[in-house]
Amino acid sequence: MPVEGQAGCGVNSSREQTQDKDASDQGIITEFNPEHVIYEKVKYETRLDTAVSIVSYIALQGEPFRGHDESETSLNKGNFLEFLDWYKLRNEEVRQAYIGCPKNAKMTSGTIQKEIAECCAEAVTKVIKEEMDGCLFSILVDESRDISVKEQMAIVVRYVNKKGKVIERFLGIKHVKETTSEAFKIAVVQVLSAHGLTIVQLRGQGYDGASNMRGEFNGVQKLIRDENPYTFYIHCFAHQLQLVVVSVSRCCSSMEDFF
Repeated sequence: MPVEGQAGCGVNSSREQTQDKDASDQGIITEFNPEHVIYEKVKYETRLDTAVSIVSYIALQGEPFRGHDESETSLNKGNFLEFLDWYKLRNEEVRQAYIGCPKNAKMTSGTIQKEIAECCAEAVTKVIKEEMDGCLFSILVDESRDISVKEQMAIVVRYVNKKGKVIERFLGIKHVKETTSEAFKIAVVQVLSAHGLTIVQLRGQGYDGASNMRGEFNGVQKLIRDENPYTFYIHCFAHQLQLVVVSVSRCCSSMEDFF
């Protein structure tokens, strides 16, 4: 037979288990309460709308999102989190939306910021495609190495809109593993295809004076003209001006070093 102390421990243990079960049942009831679900949904939509608004603004200004130290004790947590804290101080609805929310639903992680930025980019390119509306266009292409020593190729489209105005739009950046003319040509075709554009619509191409770009026999402009003979090549005026400035600055050693 159990002694009295053991019996008391058994009763206390049973009472604690019953209380825990009641609390758990109450939590489940609250969780599936329609009014509670709607309330949490509204809070989630508020957090999402806030994150999208902040990402859109920072992207429009061309500013970085992240900070070197994003901990709670940091004096500068980066543009995104600092903007969010500033917003919460001035908007009670936003502040309430972040109180007690799950850590995986705050919409503040770096991954979420990138995904929202990608959605913004897709929305912008969609507007560009609608504005082009299948018209003929030219491309401006240049490449350079980033800080991680990777070749990044930037592509700009130039076209005339329905109002007769010449428009230039940045289309995107493409990483290229090689700097050969064939690799650049493939990258250009891939970027255009990803945005629903074709070489057939192309009427002009502007590059720098490098042999792999403007080469008469094996350059990118020749490879594209082999597919579409109407894609006339023009040596980029900005690069021409740079060459002139460099040539003229040679009369002064300090100016030459600067340019």
